[in-house]
Parts: sequence; C-alpha cells; structure tokens
Amino acid sequence: MKNSYSIFSHIKIPKDKLALYLLFTLLSSLFSIVSIGMLAPFLSLIFNQENASAPLQTNAIGGLKTYLQDIIQKDRLTGLSVICLAMVVSTFFRNLFLYISNYISTPVRNDILSSFRLRLYNKVLRLPMSFYSEQRKGDMISRMNGDVFEVQASIIMGMEGLIKDPLTILGFLGYMIFLSPKLSLLLLILLPITAFIIGRVSKRLKKQSNEFWDINGGVISHLEETLGGIKVIKVFNAEQPMMDKFLALNKKLFGVLNKMTIRRDLASPLTEVLGVIVLSIILYVGGRLALNDSRDLAGSDLISYIISFAMLLNPAKNLANSLSNVRKGMGAVERIEAILQTPETIQNKPGAAELTAFTNSIEFRNVSFGYNDTVILKNISFTIEKGKTVALVGSSGAGKSTVADLIPRLHDISSGQILIDGIDIRDYTMESLRRQMSVVTQEPILFNDSIANNIALGNLEASREAVTDAARIANAHNFIVAKEEGYDTNIGDRGVKLSGGERQRVTIARAVLQNPPILILDEATSSLDTESERLVQDAVNHLMKDRTSLVIAHRLSTIRSADEIIVLQKGEIIERGNHETLMEKGAFYKTLVALQEIK
Repeated sequence: MKNSYSIFSHIKIPKDKLALYLLFTLLSSLFSIVSIGMLAPFLSLIFNQENASAPLQTNAIGGLKTYLQDIIQKDRLTGLSVICLAMVVSTFFRNLFLYISNYISTPVRNDILSSFRLRLYNKVLRLPMSFYSEQRKGDMISRMNGDVFEVQASIIMGMEGLIKDPLTILGFLGYMIFLSPKLSLLLLILLPITAFIIGRVSKRLKKQSNEFWDINGGVISHLEETLGGIKVIKVFNAEQPMMDKFLALNKKLFGVLNKMTIRRDLASPLTEVLGVIVLSIILYVGGRLALNDSRDLAGSDLISYIISFAMLLNPAKNLANSLSNVRKGMGAVERIEAILQTPETIQNKPGAAELTAFTNSIEFRNVSFGYNDTVILKNISFTIEKGKTVALVGSSGAGKSTVADLIPRLHDISSGQILIDGIDIRDYTMESLRRQMSVVTQEPILFNDSIANNIALGNLEASREAVTDAARIANAHNFIVAKEEGYDTNIGDRGVKLSGGERQRVTIARAVLQNPPILILDEATSSLDTESERLVQDAVNHLMKDRTSLVIAHRLSTIRSADEIIVLQKGEIIERGNHETLMEKGAFYKTLVALQEIK
C-alpha cells in the first residue's frame, strides 16, 4: 500500500509556480474576506448603529472598520459610497487573483497528466515479454487511458482543491475568530465532528474505484477481441453469445459505477445538511450573545459572522468533494503504480559493451529457460556459424519460438549461456545486439501507417530509394506501386488493407532495409496460400543470401537446404543433422517428413 503513493514522488512542480499559485490563491481568499468585511460597516450605517458596545480592535481589520466608521459619522452618503466601492474593488481583485492562480495551475496540471502517460508508455516499451503473457491488452489500455484521466480528474484536481479550499476556509475562520472568539471556539468543536461523518461516507470509494476500473479493463478487452475477431464471430453465428457476455460485463460495470457515484454524490448534500445544522447552532448561540447587551458581539458583526460562515460552506463542500475524489482516484493510482513498479528484469548490464559487428558464430551453451515453474527449454546446446542456416523443427509447443526469442533477449535464460563471437549476449547492450539482427514472424506485425513507414520502422531516416530497393528484393514493389498512393498508401489497422502475402512481403522488406548480418525467420510462410508462399519464399531466399539464419518452419520443404536441422521435442534436442542425414536415420524427423508427404 505504501508503494501506491510513491507515484507522487515523480510529480515535478516548479517551485516558483507553486509559490505564485499559493500567493495568488491566498490573495484571492483575503479579498473575499475584505468584501465580506464591508458588510458590518454597511449594516451599522443602514441601521444607524454606532457599534459602541463592540470591543475596540487594534489590528488591521479593526483599523479599517474604525476608519470606515469615522467616515460614516462625518458623512453617511460618503461612507455608503466608500463601502460600495470597496466591495466592488475587493470582488474584482478576488476574481482577478483567482483567475491568475488558475492560469498558473492549468499548464502544470496538464503537464502532470502528460508526464504520467509518457512514463507509462515508456514503461510499457521496456517491460519484458513475460509481463504481456499474463496481461490483457484491454486492461493495459484502460490503465493508460482511463486511469490516467481518473488521476487528473480525481487526484490532480482534488489536490488543487486541497490547497485552495483550506486557504479559503482558514481565511474565513481567521476573520470569524476576529469577530467572535467564543462562537469560533464552538465552531472548531463542531467542524471535526462533521468532517468525521463525511469521511466515513467516502471511505469505500477507493475500493469501489478499483473494482470499476478492473471491470472496465475487461470490457475494453472484450471489445478489442470482438473487433479483432469479427469475421470469425459472424461466420460462426456467435453474435448473440458475444452480446450476452458484453451485456453481463456492461451491467456489472454500471452497477459498480452507480454505487460509486451515489456514494460520491452523497458528500456534497451531506456537507450542506451538516453545515445548516452547525449554522443553526451558531445562530442560536450568537443570537444570545448579541441580545444580552454585552460587548461580546454586536448585531452587525453577528450578521457578518453568519454570512462568513455561509461563504465558508461552499469551500468546505468542495473540500469534502476533493477528499472523496482523492480517495476514489487512489484506486487508479494503485493500478498505474502496479505497472510502474513492475521490475524490468531485462536490462543492460553496467558497463555493457557495444556489439559493432558479427564475425564468427552464435552459440547456445547448456541453455535452459522457464517461467512460473514451467520448464520450456532443457539444456540446449548448438552453434550457428557465420553465413550458415540452422533450422528448428518439431511439434507445436516444443520450444522453437522460445529459442528464437532468446537471441535478441526478449527473454533472459534461466541457466547456461548464449554467446555471440564468444561473448555472452548479456555483456552487450541490448540496442547494439538487436541492431545485428532482424526478425520475420509468422504473423506479420504492421502498424496503421503508410507502407513506406512500415518498411522503414526503426530506420525512419532511410531514403525513399532505399525503401524501394528493399521492397524490390522482397517482391513487394510491384503490388505497392499498383496502389493508388503507392508507398504512401495507408494500410489500416494491422495492415488489414493488404492480403496475407502482401503483409508478409512488407515485413520482409523491413528486414531487408535493416540489412542485418543475423536473420531470424519464425514460420514466415506457414499461413500463406501456394502462390503467396512462392513469392514470399523467393523473397526469403533473397533475404537469407550471405546471412546467418535461424529458421523455424512447419513446412519442412522450405528448410531442406539448411546446413543443420535441429529437432526439438518438449524443450530438448532429440535429433540434429542435415536433411539427408536425418532421413537416413529414420527417426522423428523422417516421420514429420512423411506426414507432409515430402519425397
């Protein structure tokens, strides 16, 4: 729970702006008091009171009152003009300083919101792949969007209220103490009691807020899955089951929202009711003090006191709302903090070296890997010499893709070593390590941008000529120039405007442009039709030329020419050799070949 508040340690508010904000907020509160303070002389003037029974005051406010009473005694109309003018001027300055304080705080508030989102996005980019295997995308989006806005609406705005409203309350309390210390002592006893009652009402808001945002993450995840699988939903007539699931989530979401809103909205009317009760007590006690003909409290001062208390109610209500909002927003803070506090298990070692060139080999030496007590790879050892092609084959779940993910350090191994040119890859910086390789995956990963920008991903300074050359090598140039906008064609979300073969050739062009010495192909042609596979395989062959390649393939026809084929089963190497050697051995590999009817 303590860690949930560490997020505020990262909020950087310039001290000069904070000082100015406090100054102008204080000035606004002071001029509010001045405008109310003009009521007592006004009432004295109207009711022709000399205020003789009131105790003499020697402070600044008492001096101002004495000055005004002297004017009234000399010329009542002049005194009335001075009082009215003073009220207008004080109100003008109150609102001017209030505007200036908001003018100062608004960019700071928005900057905090922006910095939260930037920190979250930066953290998302740096978290290990294992984190995403346990998270829903919708929940992550909910945290980065909804929770950040909740922090702004509840925490940041609430914190601003917790600065501004207490200053206003303290200012009016100070003036009320000046008017009547006895009444104010009674008030200071009553106010903590009302604050305790309001605090009890808002106590559950944080828990309900956590529940709301958790369910909201589920709603977004369901929506994202629906949009991603809309074709399958329609084909299998699954509209109604999906709708029923969404209705259940939606009903649950708004049930929690209603409870949370009702409890939050109770704070303001409850504050007002309790305020009226306190006001009635003040009226009774203050009326007795004014009627007993003592010098404790003049009638005009009693009315000023009551009006000051009424003016205090609004900032008190706002303060109660701010406290409720802060409680509610702490749920969002904890959800954001859960991401920000997630350890970055894959980092550069202090003093890590730059891998400037790949010259010799990639070696897996007794490598094991697993997570959450699940063993994925067991004591794997093999070497890929520079310029050679090594293929990984085996049943689904054998660990082939995991082997490929370990080379660019998408995961860190549990034991053993992966060496490039005889040096452990953990002794290199991740950036320089990944510059030496490109990956082409089974599912093309494209972004909602132009074809040219997708090819130039990570290398946006590449010239259009270089992009075009890469597309030609990947057999993509012809279909690209056939598009109405050519290389500037937007391909839509995940490349939805392109066919499967076109998408894959764009990713191959991306790898060509990177021009890496090491190439990782993860089943790059397994999901394509025959014609597309031929075009993509031709592009892959161009890409692999003169490069060191690790190839994962289900279609064994694509890796017959590999220098070495490694057969994995349940995370272990069970066979290795070239195609002819493994066929002669007549074991598991030959069975796989027979199943695919390769002659």
